[in-house]
Amino acid sequence: MSTTDPTIARVGGDTPTPAAASAVSDRASRRASIEEAVLPPLVALLLAAVVGDVLILSFGQSPGAVYRLLVDGTWGNAYGFGQVLYKATTLVFTGLAVALGLRAGLFNIGAESQLAAGGFCAAIVGLLLPVGIPSLLCLPIYILAAALGGGVVGAVPGVLKARFGAHEVIVTIMLNFIVLALLNYLTSTRLHVPDTLHTAEIGSGVLPRVSDVVPSFQGSAANATILLALLAMIALWWFLFRTRRGFELRAVGLQPHAAEYAGVHVGSVTWRALSISGAIAGIGGLNYVLGYKHYYEEGFATGAGFLGIAVALVGRSHPIGIGLAALLFATLSQGGLAVNALVPKQMVDVLQAVVILAVATSVPEVRRLLRGARRSAER
Repeated sequence: MSTTDPTIARVGGDTPTPAAASAVSDRASRRASIEEAVLPPLVALLLAAVVGDVLILSFGQSPGAVYRLLVDGTWGNAYGFGQVLYKATTLVFTGLAVALGLRAGLFNIGAESQLAAGGFCAAIVGLLLPVGIPSLLCLPIYILAAALGGGVVGAVPGVLKARFGAHEVIVTIMLNFIVLALLNYLTSTRLHVPDTLHTAEIGSGVLPRVSDVVPSFQGSAANATILLALLAMIALWWFLFRTRRGFELRAVGLQPHAAEYAGVHVGSVTWRALSISGAIAGIGGLNYVLGYKHYYEEGFATGAGFLGIAVALVGRSHPIGIGLAALLFATLSQGGLAVNALVPKQMVDVLQAVVILAVATSVPEVRRLLRGARRSAER
């Protein structure tokens, strides 16, 4: 019996079989995809590091000393690493929310208000629930409330876009001001604890902190919401790349007219994408409300929604890339506090902006060079 692999069998001794040609083509395609996914962000990070060196030198400090202090203050100790995980958890949710919209060809700028709305609705449910109910029983209710709060805020621009053609960027930006002002009004006039800007504490279903399992994390805000973030990454990957609805969403994002010609209802995909996007961001509010402070506080979402845009862009709108980008920006955010003794914290904010600009400018150029190199090799 022949042991020849059919994928490498040859016809007439020289010509590859169709199976062999297909296998080679698949390997080349996978290699090209990996190169275009990995190399551009690496080049962008190198460019950002060079600019960071120049900024640090302008303050009269050694780049090596500043970067060493940044790493020691974040990944170098349990408390700092816990804070990185806490901040990354929120950024994963807002990054996934923005990425889902981008996959559908929509730019969701409203993750800030969607995050706040989700946290607010979860806090309201927590205040209504009887004291002492176990977390596992309460958690599905909290997740549903947070998803509903963020999803409703996301659905408004989705319906306006699908029904009237209103641009989602304008609508989501305006909704940020409206929703945040409304939530602040309700908190400060109806629900706040006297002399504070937050609601009363939730009495049931608060999530455990990482320090409850690993005592060395004591003092950090990292909590079990990080598991929800990981599940959200997996669920979004499965939805986008393993379901029909996800395929339709990506098809609309790539070419809406072709998708509509193929039978996809573009309007339905639009409002559904922004609703799910808002729901994902809303669930991110649990990180603060259930896992950290155990109440809703005015302004808790400040910056997280907009930074989620950067996370989605740097992560190339892929769930795995978003997880890595969230860790990067969370490290820079926490690291800014650690390096404040040597350089101003604002320098790290500038460095975050440089990373975004480097990705925006270098990714298309690196991809063009890679494709040019492959075409030259094929000749």
